[in-house]
Amino acid sequence: MSETRAVLRGVRLSADKGRLVADLIRGKKVDQALDILTITQKKAAGIVKKVLESAIANAEHNDGADIDELKVKTIYVEQGTTLKRFTARAKGRGNRISKPTCHIFVAVGN
Repeated sequence: MSETRAVLRGVRLSADKGRLVADLIRGKKVDQALDILTITQKKAAGIVKKVLESAIANAEHNDGADIDELKVKTIYVEQGTTLKRFTARAKGRGNRISKPTCHIFVAVGN
């Protein structure tokens, strides 16, 4: 069987923080990966878990895959657009605040 994908775009999370969590589960069996994400105390863990669950559901529903044999084949986090905001500073100046976003790609397969 080939791989089944799930994509989440425009997450309000920096790509570096997302990659830290993605590296934890790359290549693992899906049940083991879900356990790791459940106990990981990072904002990105909850987001990546939802995408992984979506990929598992896609594999089961669309491709008729057996969940017990699925592994996380590929997972990567790319940088998305950055929201640029300004905040007031002293003497009438302003400072830029960057609010990064990212895209999360997960593929599961045998």
